[in-house]
Amino acid sequence: MYIHIGEDINIRARDIISILDKESANSSPLVEEFISHRKDKVVNLSKSPFKSIIITFDNVYLSPISSGTLKKRSNQMNIHEF
Repeated sequence: MYIHIGEDINIRARDIISILDKESANSSPLVEEFISHRKDKVVNLSKSPFKSIIITFDNVYLSPISSGTLKKRSNQMNIHEF
């Protein structure tokens, strides 16, 4: 199952480690440090300020889609599996 995260990018749901909203990510020094260490793997999908951060095994995505919307999409896909 795949989740659309913005700008015609779909990623496998099982590859997602974490989805963070922008406010909690900006208020956490650990997240800021993690992103600064992975700077070469950050993919900015947002033309305006990003709303969420999606962490996968390979990349860190800055998405224009809110974390709540991404969660709803992942839950809908789980329902459609059955």
